[in-house]
Amino acid sequence: MQQIFNFVIRNKTFLLFLLLFSIALALTIQSHSYHRSKFINSANFLTGGVYGTMNSVDQYFDLKTKNDILAEENQRLREQLLNTNTTLDSTYIDSSYAKEKYRVTIADVYKNSYSSVNNYLTLNKGKNDSIKRDFGVITSNGIIGIIDNTSKNYSTALSILNVKSKINAKIKSTNHIGSLTWDGKSPIYVQLEDVSQFAPVKVGDTIQTGGESSIFPKGIGIGTITSFESDISGDTYKIQVKLFNDMTNIGTVYIIESIDRTQISSLQNSTNE
Repeated sequence: MQQIFNFVIRNKTFLLFLLLFSIALALTIQSHSYHRSKFINSANFLTGGVYGTMNSVDQYFDLKTKNDILAEENQRLREQLLNTNTTLDSTYIDSSYAKEKYRVTIADVYKNSYSSVNNYLTLNKGKNDSIKRDFGVITSNGIIGIIDNTSKNYSTALSILNVKSKINAKIKSTNHIGSLTWDGKSPIYVQLEDVSQFAPVKVGDTIQTGGESSIFPKGIGIGTITSFESDISGDTYKIQVKLFNDMTNIGTVYIIESIDRTQISSLQNSTNE
């Protein structure tokens, strides 16, 4: 307290000046409409700037929560979309017409390799989340890979940037089927092989999942054709496909479970025996 008194005594002249200046300024603002309007505008500008900065800070720290909410909403919408597309593609009208065909689980990518020839992704969902081998992994832009192994809380996915990867795919405009592979070179491009020479292939055409497997639904985006050439036999095309996804920057993904996967796989295996 004594220090405060000493400060006031030492600076009494300056403090008296501030007091008188404040009183004069207040009287001027109160008695002149022009000065009053200028003061109000300046005060609004300052407070608006402060509130705007505080709001930006709050929004920044709230981004994760908002992103989680958006991801959950996208999960529900994507699940509805996949099941709606399946229903529309169906040629059957019976009790299973509106049956759910796919379930979607959100996951975060903990590790993503893309510079070797055998690339994998590590996801933060595993057996405790009902994730199993051969579930498909996608983003909003297109396919990412296929679940290869699982633990209680984590799983690894075979990336489409893996020379072991082989996924059923088709040309959207013509429905000609091929096998999607990777030559181990660029993380931007994959290759669509075994496409019939009778297919009217064009640069710019969209490539998407073919739906002839129990892993991915039909019509999930992959990329666009940038070039193509005949293979050695001359019977099929080898097509260069630029991916929709930036495989070097993957954050949130969606794991797709086909409800009928086990049933379809068992049927296919028994047919091939």
